[in-house]
Amino acid sequence: MLRAVSLGLVIAGAFTISGCNFIREDINKTLGHSSGQTERRADIAASQVTTIGVNAYLWRAALDTLSFAPMAQVDSNGGVIVTDWYANPSSPNERVKVTATILDRDLRADALRVAASRQELRSGIWIDAPVSAATVQRLEEIILTRARDLRRTAIAH
Repeated sequence: MLRAVSLGLVIAGAFTISGCNFIREDINKTLGHSSGQTERRADIAASQVTTIGVNAYLWRAALDTLSFAPMAQVDSNGGVIVTDWYANPSSPNERVKVTATILDRDLRADALRVAASRQELRSGIWIDAPVSAATVQRLEEIILTRARDLRRTAIAH
């Protein structure tokens, strides 16, 4: 009798352990991990970081890049950064205003749009002046490069 109870407990334990393994494999399959994989893959540096309404790497990169000018509007949920007018001390007769819009939660080049306005001081009046397309493109490149660097740094840690 005692032997039958012991055998029953051993069989029950074997089913419990195999059941745990089955559940673990099912969870790993659901999460996209292979069944033999034992190392944990960090998702810290995913291209889609959504703790705020937009991609966090693009957001931080845009704030860092545009920090030279005072901020007029900052909306992390909508992904909009608008600077106030900024005049470079070396050319006080010219000022710029920049708007950066983050359009997506993914770190992609088309998830960022930058627009700039420029004015020149003539006879005491600020007059709109054209902005070079290369200037706007260069700002976008700087922000995207900074965002990629932030992501690489997150991967390394």
